[in-house]
Amino acid sequence: MWRWIVVLLVVGVLHWIAAQWVERHRATLNPSDDEHVPVQVALLKPERIERNPAAVPPAPAAQPATRKPAASKPREHVLTAMQSAERAAMQAARAASDAVASAAAANAMPASSASSASGASANASANANSPQPAPGAKFSVPPSGDLQYDTFYNGVRNQPGTIHWTSSGERYEMVVSVPLPFVGTFVYSSHGRIDAFGLAPEQYVEKRGHRAEDISIFNRADRKIAFTRTPATLPLPDGAQDRFSMVMQLASLVRGDPTAYKPGVTRQFFVVDSDSGENWPVETIGDETIRTAQGYLETRHFKRLPRREGDQRRIDVWLAPSLGWLPARIVQTEPNGTQFELVWRGKLNAENGAGTDSPDGSANTSPSAAPAAAPEPAPPSPVDSTAPDDTSGNIKP
Repeated sequence: MWRWIVVLLVVGVLHWIAAQWVERHRATLNPSDDEHVPVQVALLKPERIERNPAAVPPAPAAQPATRKPAASKPREHVLTAMQSAERAAMQAARAASDAVASAAAANAMPASSASSASGASANASANANSPQPAPGAKFSVPPSGDLQYDTFYNGVRNQPGTIHWTSSGERYEMVVSVPLPFVGTFVYSSHGRIDAFGLAPEQYVEKRGHRAEDISIFNRADRKIAFTRTPATLPLPDGAQDRFSMVMQLASLVRGDPTAYKPGVTRQFFVVDSDSGENWPVETIGDETIRTAQGYLETRHFKRLPRREGDQRRIDVWLAPSLGWLPARIVQTEPNGTQFELVWRGKLNAENGAGTDSPDGSANTSPSAAPAAAPEPAPPSPVDSTAPDDTSGNIKP
């Protein structure tokens, strides 16, 4: 009897030692592609977004031809930056110069052509005084809607996660709900304005299960970021994002100009958590095909690079052009190998690959909602936090 007890104890100890060894050497046993980082070809920092003002219609001709009115196209939220004072002054000076030149030419012309010259001068002056596009990053905000994603924790399917997104072209609101096993539902919300640098959060709220809310406040009047979790404050830079608005900011930038995001191109975001903030370098990896429950999707893979030496937490995002460049998949990998995953669960339209309404409440993407794009915004997986890893079930992207 005692011999068997001793044998069982020895076997248990050996198994415990083996488990500890496997846990410590998991990275070696299951190597990731972290070591293979594509050559960086460009670093994009926050910049103003391009403004595309409505064109001023030209003056009607003496006898305008009768035309059948064209069907109006749905207007998509396209972001812009305000024109600088210097640019406006240059345009005004150019308009005045053109007007003077046109007047002089009209005086030198015969009377028969004076009227036509004056008309041309008026049109030129009107075109010169009309607002012109200001240079900047192209930015297209996805249409409003509710989205659903399948959620996985270490490969095990959980209840669907949802994200509610609304955008009026001037303001936005995003509410993300993610169920986690044994922990409860985590709710993340972000709301704010849309300014010259894209999404401009005013308040970011984290509600983890039954714990009290943690709130980050973006005070744009004082250009400070305050927290309810800590008395510390941070300066508020242009283009600052929270952990979830950052994903929608990236999606809007790629929607605006997909060709700008080639493999190796890295865009930098300043991202705020519930108690701190830091720069996130997000690199374009390349085009990949992913699998969803409804079929395969062509996507573009983005990965957040290490923020500092020894940073092993990883976040990967796959944006799908057929979904309007909204996230089709988000994977967060913890330093110990734990993975949290969101995968698009909307139905796929055979004609354009866009999401469509489904009885289970999946996201809807209508061709009239936005050109070239479809479903509404995708829910970011809990994105990264600068706090140390915690084992209480809190997912920290």
